Parts: sequence; structure tokens; C-alpha cells
Amino acid sequence: MIDHTVRTYPSAEPLPRERQLAWKLAAVATDPVPVTPEVTEMVVNRLIDNAAVAAASLSRRPVRAARDQALAHPATPGASVFGIPGLFSPEWAAWANGVAVRELDYHDTFLAEDYSHPGDNIPPILAVAQHTGRTGADLIRGIAAGYELQVDLVRGICLHEHKIDHIAHLGPSVAGGLGALLGLDTGTVYQAIGQALHTTTTTRQSRKGEISSWKAYAPAFAGKTAIEAVDRAMRGEGAPSPIYEGEDGFIAWLLGGPKTEYTVPLPAPGEPKLSILDTYTKEHSAEYQSQALIDLARRLGPRVGEFGKVEKIVIHTSHHTHYVIGSGAGDPQKYDPHASRETLDHSIPYIFAVALQDGAWHHEGSYAPGRAARPDTVELWQKISTVEDPEWTRRYHAPDPAFGGRVEIILADGTTLTDEIAVADAHPAGARPFAREQYIAKFRTLADGVIEEADQNRFLETVSRLAELNVAEVRGLTLPAAVETTPATKGIF
Repeated sequence: MIDHTVRTYPSAEPLPRERQLAWKLAAVATDPVPVTPEVTEMVVNRLIDNAAVAAASLSRRPVRAARDQALAHPATPGASVFGIPGLFSPEWAAWANGVAVRELDYHDTFLAEDYSHPGDNIPPILAVAQHTGRTGADLIRGIAAGYELQVDLVRGICLHEHKIDHIAHLGPSVAGGLGALLGLDTGTVYQAIGQALHTTTTTRQSRKGEISSWKAYAPAFAGKTAIEAVDRAMRGEGAPSPIYEGEDGFIAWLLGGPKTEYTVPLPAPGEPKLSILDTYTKEHSAEYQSQALIDLARRLGPRVGEFGKVEKIVIHTSHHTHYVIGSGAGDPQKYDPHASRETLDHSIPYIFAVALQDGAWHHEGSYAPGRAARPDTVELWQKISTVEDPEWTRRYHAPDPAFGGRVEIILADGTTLTDEIAVADAHPAGARPFAREQYIAKFRTLADGVIEEADQNRFLETVSRLAELNVAEVRGLTLPAAVETTPATKGIF
């Protein structure tokens, strides 16, 4: 890997495009280095993972609304939309499938300087592959490139510190992944990355306060917008330049300012794109920084016994966990039993209370209004707080990061129960790391009752041969489902 220093340049000091970050990202995306077998294996795992969480969300209102929008945009050749027959314009198929994948907050993650769900790259890259007639090998190359760019940007540039939503890294990564998929030249991908960054930079209010369905829509918006950016760039249209380093650009006005430098690591020419191997998926349907703490709560529950005897619970954890999903966020909504599902999955006090009491976590039942409003849960929930512990913040950013924390449970008789956990059980360094077997089991569980078993088997058999799939087989990578296909919502289209 090569570390690239990125900073603002005044207009009086022209920066050649070959020295710009957008060009360097494009050069990585378009480097024709072979994909390793390990990366191919993980791409297959993540396609299974995305299909699993999409299947579980197909009947949910935000997903139906996005699907209804796609129904209004049929196209030939087109791309498939999970749950419904027919072919649709690729940007709208990516939109509908992106919302389905993201709705339950249940797919893969990478955390470093910023946050990301790199699996959000898959719906737009798959949709364009289907529409443009690409093979499985092409699809693998595009997904590996999308993951690489997003992970590398997340390693080097913190967005949330400046209240910028993490989709600002996703737009450029999808544009790069599409460039790799389609075999575009570096100059075209450079323009597409610039356009994608410029048009997908939004604030973090989508994940703050009263969190709405836009939390699921935002990554789909980035994927759809990146497809449109690539389309324009292929027609010869350009982007603001330099997009990252310009005097009135991204770093100067939306991030750290003109005097700030960032370091973004990128593969050297000819170096394999391996960053997908550093990402990890979720066993539980909740914000990633709650995964380890759910596992810890399941372990602690039997030791607590009578939850009515709990005086208070303090979770000592990292800066990110405390300020994003903990009491450090200052959001009263995180303690509101009538809060939205989107808000509750960003409330570690709520999540820890339910996991402690139930000894389990369910993608629907744990968020049900009746479950959230249960009096004994509300009482326990209000007793839980988080504090930032500098040591857990240091470990969060360590080469072998820890995303958990230390929990103190103080009982009414003065007894204190203490335990800690570094990473989730499903993490590669955890107690039960996910492998192909676990991805398939997750798919079977979430697809049960939604996807016929024969269609489940067909999908799993096809995706397992991803590297050898022909154009027709890639177009067949979809999920027919037992869901309502008649539009349930009406807007402009």
C-alpha cells in the first residue's frame, strides 16, 4: 500500500490531475490486477449476505415505496429488482435493492477513521452488470474495486467529525467499482468519481435525533447517483476539479479546512485489491458498534438474575460508540419507548437492555413497539448510560481494533458485576467467526417464509459459481419472493 497525502491547494497553485486523490482512486479502480481467490470467496459471501437481509425487509414500508418507484421505470435490457418480476432501469433497480439491503441495518461494516457499510456498493454494481451484459468475473472485479476504494477512504478521512454522512465515501467508491466493472479508462472514472463525491455529500442529520427511513435510503441514493455520474462521464461530461483538494472544495470547506492534511492508503500499481477481507458482517440487526455489546449482554443476563434489582449500568466504551449510539449523543430520542426503529437501532442503552433481558436479539421482535414499551424494559433502559474510556478509544483505532467495551452493573445491594468484550462473536477475531456456512445459515433464516426453498437453492447454487457465470446467469441473480407486487404507494411517477 502507498500512503497518499491529501490537502487543499489554492487556485494559484494548480494541481495536475494525476496528483489528485480522485485520479489516484480512479487509477486503483482501473488497474487490471487479477482478483485473488480469497477475495472472490468473500465477494460471494457478501452477495449471500446482502440477499439475506434484503429478503427479510421486502415487506417493510420503505422498501415497498422504493420498489414502487422502480416499477415505474421498466427498461430493456434492464436490471432485476428483488421480489418482483421484470427488468428495470439500472439506477432504479439499484435504488430499490439498495433500500432493501440497508433497511434492517444488518449487513457488513468497516470502521476506522469513519464508518461504512461496504456492501452498499453491491446493488448498483450488480444492477449495471445486469443491464450492460457483464459476466460473473466482471462483477467480481467491480465489487472488489468498490470495496477497496470505500475501505481506503474510510481508513484515511473522517467525515462524521464534520457532521458529513458516510455516503460521501460511498458515491466515489461505487463510481470506481462501476469503472472497474465496465473496463473504463482512468480519465472517465476520474470524472465520475468527482461528480459522485460532489453530488452525494450530505449531513449526518440522517442519523441524528428522530431517525427516519432516509437512513436506509441514503446509501441507495449514493448508488443511484453514482450510476448517473458514470453515465454522464461516459458521455464526455466532467466534474468539479480538483474535487477533494480545491480551494473551495471538499477538504477546505466541508472537512478539516485548508490547513488540514489527510493520509489515504491505496494499493500500489499491480497490487491486489484485498480490502474486502478486512470488513465484517453482522450477526444481529443493529448498528455495528452494538454487536459486541449484544453478545456481552447475552452473557451477563443470567448473572444479573432479577433485573428489578439493577441500580444502574455503565458502559465504558470508545468515543465513536459513546457519541454515536450512546448517551454521549445527547439525543433524548435514544431513551424514548415510542422512538422509531431506526432510532432504536442507534441506541445502545435500549439495545443492551433488551439483549440483557431476552438473552437474544431479533431483527423484528426486538424492535416491536410492544417490546420497546414494556414497563420493566423501560425502567431498566433508563438506568443505562455510556461513558467514553480513552483506552477503548485507543483500541478502536488500533491495528487490531476492538469495538466493544467494559460494562459495570451495580445492583441495589451494592454488588457490582463487571465484564468486557473486545469484538463481536461473529467478527473474524471473535468467538464464532462468520464463514460460508454462517452466511448461508443467515440467508436461510431470513429468507424463510419469503423466498421459496427451491428459489433459495437456485440462488445459492448460482452465486457459489460466481466467477464462472455467463451474462444470462448474472441477469438471473435475483430473488423472486412471496410479497405483494402491486404498487402500494403513489407519487409523481
